[in-house]
Amino acid sequence: MRPYPDGGAARRKEDPKALAPVPGRLGTVYRGGQGQWAWALHRITGVGVLLFLFAHILDTALVGFGPEVFNRVVAVYHNPLIRLLEMGLAAMVLFHALNGLRIVAIDFFPRLADRHQQLLAAVVSVWVLLMIPTTYFMGRLLVRSLR
Repeated sequence: MRPYPDGGAARRKEDPKALAPVPGRLGTVYRGGQGQWAWALHRITGVGVLLFLFAHILDTALVGFGPEVFNRVVAVYHNPLIRLLEMGLAAMVLFHALNGLRIVAIDFFPRLADRHQQLLAAVVSVWVLLMIPTTYFMGRLLVRSLR
């Protein structure tokens, strides 16, 4: 049962500063379109890059404990799993940067919002084109670390 069966109308009469009525159907307003996926991926990639930044600050700070400690931590980066994670990081940074440029373009030129689907397609296309050489060069390091 809803807290205000009348949608809160009686409460608003008593207190004009009362909150808006609770909608009859609670849930997400998103319908799964390209805009929602761009929004979600932008946040996910942003959090991924932020987590890497924290790890990078931590491992760089270890240089203060001496070269032996630092070298031990840096040696972990030669692990194939870490190399794979680095490739994921590169993919996240590239997508986040390109999608950020799309967002800036829409902010500065609001009429571009009508073409957000085409802009997202351009972002994904450029991302794929940039990921091909990135995957090749980073993948070579990954293959070498498997030997």
